[in-house]
Amino acid sequence: MRTRRPPAAPASRSRAPRGRATPDVSSGVRHGLARVLSKAGVCSRSEAARWIAEGRVRVSGRIVRDPEFPIASPPPPIEVDGQPMGAPQRLYLMLNKPRGVVTTAQDERGRDTVYRCFDGAGLPWIAPVGRLDKASEGLLLFSNDPQWAAHLTDPETGPQKTYHVQVDRLPDEDTLAALRAGVEDAGELLAARAVRVLRSGDKTAWLEVVLDEGRNRHIRRLLAAFDLQVLRLVRVAIGGLVLGDLGKGQWRVLQVSDQQRLGAAASG
Repeated sequence: MRTRRPPAAPASRSRAPRGRATPDVSSGVRHGLARVLSKAGVCSRSEAARWIAEGRVRVSGRIVRDPEFPIASPPPPIEVDGQPMGAPQRLYLMLNKPRGVVTTAQDERGRDTVYRCFDGAGLPWIAPVGRLDKASEGLLLFSNDPQWAAHLTDPETGPQKTYHVQVDRLPDEDTLAALRAGVEDAGELLAARAVRVLRSGDKTAWLEVVLDEGRNRHIRRLLAAFDLQVLRLVRVAIGGLVLGDLGKGQWRVLQVSDQQRLGAAASG
């Protein structure tokens, strides 16, 4: 006599808690929610994380509070403060950064930042494209187009940058040649693409230094290796885009012709 086995119990289905969004794992390409907002040019990644933690962001109609919540590509409907996330109007501008302000949105030490120069302008979120340290001044770009910014800051695709640097003495030709050859500092090769003397006085000299790759405090570290003290450092051009007569702390929107001089096309 054959015994029958009881029928197998149906597989249980897990259900997501009500009121919470569930990740879409159907796609192999996923990025964290904060990164998606940042890459869309809506805000910075840190600001996106804060918005998410505050419950201001919904995915497919459900509030998400995890900045790393995985988002498939193409993304599902995302809302911020009840408004659908869309591609913001792209903005590209140049600033003549003054000395004494830091290139960051918020400084943990309470120092003035470059965003002070945009007070009252009613601009959307924009991020600096590259950096200038607190003591440096001159041409600094801003945009809410991450792809455009990445193209400009990539050493392989970005344009050269030109600086006028006041130093505490006139370097001789051997020193200028050594600056072009470069030195190793903290495991990094620091060199100038080009360097020449612009003018000199009794105690100081102005140099023009061109870089095709900018490392942290590149020029200051390079010149210090040859006992040259930097008194002033001004970025005067990025590619063919020159600072010109733009006043300190002043800014303007880039025109199509400016984009062409940079060699980087805007996304639109």
